[in-house]
Amino acid sequence: MNLGRKISGGKYHKQKKKKLYEKSPQENKVLLGETKRKSLRIRGGNKKTILLKTKYANILVSKNKTQKAEIKNVLETPQNRFLARQNRLMKGVLIETSLGKARITNRPSQEGHINAVLVKE
Repeated sequence: MNLGRKISGGKYHKQKKKKLYEKSPQENKVLLGETKRKSLRIRGGNKKTILLKTKYANILVSKNKTQKAEIKNVLETPQNRFLARQNRLMKGVLIETSLGKARITNRPSQEGHINAVLVKE
């Protein structure tokens, strides 16, 4: 049986289109490279700055001290191992930096920067 067809073979038609707030947003892929940001208009007329590419991360070194470090490589992505090969940056990803291994703690596709915590080996 064909999907979206009546038993007689006729088509089912949508009752209405999706409104703007019902549509799912386009996925933002954050990659390793020269820093590139984009500003979006979000609900209520507000602005959101998202990250498209970056090679720097803010790393929490001690209890209340952060340091900016360069990202060398993406080591492991728990969501999907194939994303690590594409150097995709997202929450929970293990990255290799100039300070050592770190885990990303924020969502770079929703915010304009990357925060990470050093991982003890």
